Amino acid sequence: MQTREEVIRFGLSFPDTYQDAPFHDDNWQLVRVRRNRKAFLWTYERNGALCINVKVDPEWRDLWREKYTSVLPGYHQNKEHWNTVILDGTVPDQEIQRMIGESYDLVTS
Repeated sequence: MQTREEVIRFGLSFPDTYQDAPFHDDNWQLVRVRRNRKAFLWTYERNGALCINVKVDPEWRDLWREKYTSVLPGYHQNKEHWNTVILDGTVPDQEIQRMIGESYDLVTS
């Protein structure tokens, strides 16, 4: 996943989701769950790179951070419960999709 459009399209493939830009800044595009309005996927550009923030179970948080140098503590979010993924091609698409799916599961459970 290299473009914001790909990431958002994948996020919107989950049931009952919608895209939101709550900060009146088009750089920050979120995908939320309609019934509880919780965001599970944040997209933005930072330092010239496309990034996503995903909610993460603290039990697995460090596994992702240790496995990939482009997975960092959540930018502008709780570092215990969110990871930032820099979409620089170093994390395989399947892993990114898995992280997004787990984030969705965490906000809908």
